[in-house]
Amino acid sequence: MITFILDPSGGTPFYRQIIDQIKFGIASGNLKTGEQLPTVRALAVELKVNLNTIAKAYKELEILSILDTQQGSGTFINANGVVLSEEEKQKKIQDICKQFLTVAYTYGFSKEDVIARLQNDNLNNNLNNK
Repeated sequence: MITFILDPSGGTPFYRQIIDQIKFGIASGNLKTGEQLPTVRALAVELKVNLNTIAKAYKELEILSILDTQQGSGTFINANGVVLSEEEKQKKIQDICKQFLTVAYTYGFSKEDVIARLQNDNLNNNLNNK
């Protein structure tokens, strides 16, 4: 099971964030075919959003045959090997980097500061893994 996290400052509608998190959860292996998702009501309460937001996300994923809702049983992953296109992956990493850099800029860090830190952390992680 994945933990859903909504970002109200990102500009992306909540239902779209839920769709993306489910799709990326499947692609990464964190969500497995046949796994049951929380009910619409339970997820709405957990995320403190309107029921219709969750219902809209689930419905779109049903249309794409990614989810399967069984009346009385629940909503299940019906991924059938959901694979993200290279374009989807690149758009997502671009969005993540843009949001990350925006936060870094507000604290006075430059892009070069961020890159240097990431490279330093990567170097340290590689040394620790040897």
